[in-house]
Amino acid sequence: MIKGKSKSDFGRGGELSTIIGKDTNLNGNLTLKKSLRVDGKIVGDVKTSDTIIIGKEGAIEGKITAKNVLMGGSVKGNVIASEKVFLESTASIEGDITSIQLVVDEGALFNGKCNMKEKETKSFKKNNDKNDKIDSNNK
Repeated sequence: MIKGKSKSDFGRGGELSTIIGKDTNLNGNLTLKKSLRVDGKIVGDVKTSDTIIIGKEGAIEGKITAKNVLMGGSVKGNVIASEKVFLESTASIEGDITSIQLVVDEGALFNGKCNMKEKETKSFKKNNDKNDKIDSNNK
């Protein structure tokens, strides 16, 4: 990790409720409500409303959907994060990343496209709704 930064600076989520251990292979889709740490291998899609941490020896082959993704291992598939994706120097990903924030350590491998999206705020949406009404009246 980057020197001087704490774990919480990278959006590492709430309570860690599930760990896929180093010698564990899981085939199938996985849906969780809380955080997940993967040190083994998952073949299938993984979805949580919290954080997914992929350890240096961890691997996922499938689509990842989460609030935050901290990646130290390998991923073959697309990653969609509603907040942040962090690629440590040991990370390897073959797939597309969609996120608001992307942090990439030197040495990480990323083969794919990156789609950075903006976090929509209530005031921004409210102003756009007003503008839409004004524009529609001027047509």
